[in-house]
Amino acid sequence: MKPIQVGLLGIGTVGSGTFQVLARNQAEIRRRAGRGIEITMVADLDTERARAIVGPEVQVVADGRAIVANPDIDIVIELIGGYGIAKTLVMEAIAAGKHVVTANKALLAVHGTEIFAAARAKGVMVGFEAAVAGGIPIIKALREGLTANRIEWIAGIINGTTNFILSEMRDKGLDFGVVLKEAQRLGYAEADPTFDIEGVDAAHKASIMSAIAFGTPVQFGQAHVEGITKLQAADIRYAEQLGYRIKLLGITKRRDDVGGIELRVHPTLVPAKRLIANVEGAMNAVVVQGDAVGTTLYYGKGAGSEPTASAVVADLVDITRLHTADADHRVPHLAFQPDATAATPILPISDVVTAFYLRLQVADQTGVLSRITTILAEHDISIDAVLQRESAEGEKQTDLIILTHDTVEGRMRAALAQMQALPTVLAPIVNIRKEELS
Repeated sequence: MKPIQVGLLGIGTVGSGTFQVLARNQAEIRRRAGRGIEITMVADLDTERARAIVGPEVQVVADGRAIVANPDIDIVIELIGGYGIAKTLVMEAIAAGKHVVTANKALLAVHGTEIFAAARAKGVMVGFEAAVAGGIPIIKALREGLTANRIEWIAGIINGTTNFILSEMRDKGLDFGVVLKEAQRLGYAEADPTFDIEGVDAAHKASIMSAIAFGTPVQFGQAHVEGITKLQAADIRYAEQLGYRIKLLGITKRRDDVGGIELRVHPTLVPAKRLIANVEGAMNAVVVQGDAVGTTLYYGKGAGSEPTASAVVADLVDITRLHTADADHRVPHLAFQPDATAATPILPISDVVTAFYLRLQVADQTGVLSRITTILAEHDISIDAVLQRESAEGEKQTDLIILTHDTVEGRMRAALAQMQALPTVLAPIVNIRKEELS
């Protein structure tokens, strides 16, 4: 059978990895897919570099529209990134009746609903395994492997840059700014790391997983997003003393009690005994809780040339297998049949239920702890643990660390405002959410 022909838009780090993996494992891939898969055309602005990677047998062009317009191309891989020309080319490829594979989580988080609807209307597939957690097959697990389950919650370390920074802060006791510079020097962080360190990249990925888990449209715009820029080495140290580690987690949770979904990204205290708390460096991990299977953990490289290429090629194989199948009998893009999706609302952060870590810099005098615990009790917030740093001789202030049990965030905000107004509270109160993930 004639090999399926693929056009590649962008041959940077992931694009070159995809080309190399396909070439190296061509025989194995053919055995799995039932026919060959060949990249026959590449579009990249740097045509000279592209030719050096793919060789003389592959056609190289500067304009991606040449790939979209080529009637011999069956599948278009989009590895350009961003929302601009990438979206235009994806939509044009779909309109031309071509299947699409993309690693572009930002594009899908913002425009996924529109893209999937267009693909369904044309009877083509959009593969996006590489858009979330690199080489970890979490999309396939959620969409197919766990299809018997009612997913209850997902929590993931889904940004390698921030996990590397937090690991270094914990290991070396350094503050955020120092470690960020080191991460940039080593190539773990971009020159402009905003999307990573402010949690946006993780929120893109969490939004996609949430839609697949709960059968909703992609709702990135409703996600609550916080990054790691305000974390201090002191809080990582105190968390460790209390048996916790701080990770930037993407969390989505079904809340049947209020008929909504939690969708949030923020630094989180996780018990050190949990497997996910021990994921270090630039690695990724996702925990999924299903009603039938219980807790499952998916771990691996969340970025990099060949790990991400692994996911891209897996999508190519899936599409090749189903290329001639009836469109109505393929696995739906977001796991649920399109006419069975629900517009379940994303809850505002004030309605989220979670526990908290609080660090208060307080005057070292009698009655301070009593007044603070009274305020928490008045807001129906119960205390799990208290740690008070001993003051050095002559010091007039100390750190007071409190862990709470689960509470509604709105209550905690009201209590924080009241505590912050106390004359004995000498600095802004640090508050970090805590999840047991049990």
